[in-house]
Amino acid sequence: MHIRDWPRAERPREKLLARGAGALSDAELLAIFLGSGLPGRDAVQTARELLQAQGSLRALLDREPAALARLRGLGPARACKLNAALELGRRHLATALERGTLLSDPDAAGRYFAQRLRHHTQEVFAALFLDTRHRALAFEELFSGTLDSAQVHPRELVRRALAHNAAAVIVGHNHPSGDPEPSAADRALTRCLRQALALVEVRLLDHFVVGDGPPVSLAARGWV
Repeated sequence: MHIRDWPRAERPREKLLARGAGALSDAELLAIFLGSGLPGRDAVQTARELLQAQGSLRALLDREPAALARLRGLGPARACKLNAALELGRRHLATALERGTLLSDPDAAGRYFAQRLRHHTQEVFAALFLDTRHRALAFEELFSGTLDSAQVHPRELVRRALAHNAAAVIVGHNHPSGDPEPSAADRALTRCLRQALALVEVRLLDHFVVGDGPPVSLAARGWV
């Protein structure tokens, strides 16, 4: 059965317009992007096969454009469009932060860290430096390490905060394993960073851990 023969409420485009993009599955979102499927398959079936072959949506989107272009069901044109769509999303979040969205939407910072760090295959620690109105001054990847750890030096974070004349800092790192649950070491590091920054009158607002799914905020758990 072709998608146009589905009940209207179940068609991906109609569902998105009626209920928002969040109501769609990964396969349905990808199907809207594809527009059409492989011969004998509709767009949703093709999207499901792509996701199954790659293991997850994250694994698919983390591939380089040239690798995406070789996948059956995508090809060069769709691979370029998909990579461009991801970059548009990253730039949209960056622009929102520059406009001071953090004041009204704290989750924007978490989404931004996820966009910037989720694709790394090793652990990377980064910082977002903010002015007195919590507008973004700069984003820097400061430390990188192995599959499960990165050595973080509080003194270097303080030095960069002073270089940007920052009033506040949000930090984050990824867990390449995909599990965003903060470890005991993550909590201890957060305390250490907060104390080091406080010595130069810079506030640590949050520490995000990025994995699969939504990033985890240590501030939301009362650990900052």
